[in-house]
Amino acid sequence: MAAVWQQVLAVDARYNAYRTPTFPQFRTQYIRRRSQLLRENAKAGHPPALRRQYLRLRGQLLGQRYGPLSEPGSARAYSNSIVRSSRTTLDRMEDFEDDPRALGARGHRRSVSRGSYQLQAQMNRAVYEDRPPGSVVPTSAAEASRAMAGDTSLSENYAFAGMYHVFDQHVDEAVPRVRFANDDRHRLACCSLDGSISLCQLVPAPPTVLRVLRGHTRGVSDFAWSLSNDILVSTSLDATMRIWASEDGRCIREIPDPDSAELLCCTFQPVNNNLTVVGNAKHNVHVMNISTGKKVKGGSSKLTGRVLALSFDAPGRLLWAGDDRGSVFSFLFDMATGKLTKAKRLVVHEGSPVTSISARSWVSREARDPSLLINACLSKLLLYRVVDNEGTLQLKRSFPIEQSSHPVRSIFCPLMSFRQGACVVTGSEDMCVHFFDVERAAKAAVNKLQGHSAPVLDVSFNCDESLLASSDASGMVIVWRREQK
Repeated sequence: MAAVWQQVLAVDARYNAYRTPTFPQFRTQYIRRRSQLLRENAKAGHPPALRRQYLRLRGQLLGQRYGPLSEPGSARAYSNSIVRSSRTTLDRMEDFEDDPRALGARGHRRSVSRGSYQLQAQMNRAVYEDRPPGSVVPTSAAEASRAMAGDTSLSENYAFAGMYHVFDQHVDEAVPRVRFANDDRHRLACCSLDGSISLCQLVPAPPTVLRVLRGHTRGVSDFAWSLSNDILVSTSLDATMRIWASEDGRCIREIPDPDSAELLCCTFQPVNNNLTVVGNAKHNVHVMNISTGKKVKGGSSKLTGRVLALSFDAPGRLLWAGDDRGSVFSFLFDMATGKLTKAKRLVVHEGSPVTSISARSWVSREARDPSLLINACLSKLLLYRVVDNEGTLQLKRSFPIEQSSHPVRSIFCPLMSFRQGACVVTGSEDMCVHFFDVERAAKAAVNKLQGHSAPVLDVSFNCDESLLASSDASGMVIVWRREQK
């Protein structure tokens, strides 16, 4: 079953727009505090039956106070999938382990449950089309977006007042990856080709570098936060991956690449953080068990080129990998064994390196299909529609940027927007950060941030979109602050 505490927060978020309608600031504070309290309670280890009882009573009380929002169960399956794909992640692993049915039948690689993209797209459309024109989509993510972002237009919401802080501890070496911690507003990490990783704290002022993780003997190509932010995994050109404790910065384990090749990218399996997928310079993708340091049996596959980008779908059943020959492969991931089965291949453009892949199950109420955002050294940002549960891709549209040689990355904005339109953000070789509305037919550019003196390689939002971090090829990291209306 889906995490019960996630569902509790989803219920609170759905009703949040009805609380103190004339005081949106209170609603924002309320939902943030509820998220914090639920996260703390999730660590208490309450029995699953007690959690389900609390969820049921909470829903009944809110329904009595504010009235029903929609037909019971009308979007239940959809709500479960969208909560899983949102940035709100509470106690997901524990509930996954509670219910062995979530693993699926061993040996059956094709499932049409939460992993079915055709079914998911149909449910997305049904939820949207049942509502009156212009009304808010009745999802927890939409209400949470309203609570945190406020009632502003898309252009207003992505207007930034200027630089909040500049980190320059890695100057003279490129910073290929910058990432805020999961569900966190003020913790930031970045890796550098100088071989180190910086952990930064933005509040209280002034922002500081908490610690620098050293141990790799060559440049760090990529890293990822675990779901609970207690560990980080990093990959390096020294042919090793390292597991770090974020609390004190110690290296828990060093794992050599099975092929003794440069490691170029990594990502956690979103449901089982004990498994990490890495891509290397010998064209291979490997599923690694970070507890044992061993490669998972059946968890390896070969691409046509150096593996530069990896991304899972939210349920963790599909993995996409991009290489430097211009191909994107989709893999079916066996939740029980960690086995990879190659499904589809798309040639984005022959010979154009795929440097970034970002997956999202539902971009906005207008863009209701699962989507993939891809950078591929074509001076374009590409948006694809995922059309089936084997990861087949269909080009939806593209946006002009400058990228011909650098490993530029892009992201979907983390909040599920209730507004008209939805935003994506990308770096660019013109030294700017670009914002695009994926649903605007003409003049899709929403904003452009200028301040870097080298190609912008990566971008990352914090959980409530109040801060945006960007890194560049000269080693500078800029944190931008959203303008408060």
